[in-house]
Amino acid sequence: MTPTAFVKALSSLSLNNVFNPYADVCPVHDRADAAESRRRNLRTYLAAASEIGVDTIWMGRDLGYRGGRRTGLALTDEYHLPELARRYPGCHSRQATRGPAVAERTAAEIWSVIRAIETPPLLWNVFPFHPHEPDNPFTNRRFTARELYQVDELNSALISWLKIRQIVGIGQDAASYAQRFGVTVITIRHPSYGGVKEFRDGMQRLYRLPANALDRTRQAVLL
Repeated sequence: MTPTAFVKALSSLSLNNVFNPYADVCPVHDRADAAESRRRNLRTYLAAASEIGVDTIWMGRDLGYRGGRRTGLALTDEYHLPELARRYPGCHSRQATRGPAVAERTAAEIWSVIRAIETPPLLWNVFPFHPHEPDNPFTNRRFTARELYQVDELNSALISWLKIRQIVGIGQDAASYAQRFGVTVITIRHPSYGGVKEFRDGMQRLYRLPANALDRTRQAVLL
């Protein structure tokens, strides 16, 4: 497995009511070369993660319409694209949409922790695309079992290629799915729907962070 081969395999998949950011172009928000930009974002991100020796995945459920649908990167919105090269040297990320960068609340919480830890994880999703309601592309829905089956082997190949030893499931759905890969799985509350405090507390315990560490990283971005 190589980053190029992996991204090529992802971009070849086409499913109904699923936006594939590595092949599809949104007629409302995307630049003409958006899919190409997102393929490059992911390809260089995977290469950088491999180079720094990540052995942990933080796994969410699927891409959201304000975050990964636009960036092609799990748990990462456009607002945080400039930070990628600092934490993953060699990653070259580019905004694929027109207009100002869009922020996402979950990504803000994820990146506040990434700033506070020594070695960043690989950010990934159970389903690496954006499933949406029929005729309503700017909604989020849960993927189906049939859809998940289409990416199961790719997820397994990614975990094997990077020699992942631990998966942190961001939410119970991701943690339950991760059990099949034979690695250590830790469950952390997803920060959405009132889960921010539990998410922060869980990450502080997992990485043994000082009580105010995440507050400092959020303040540093605002300065």
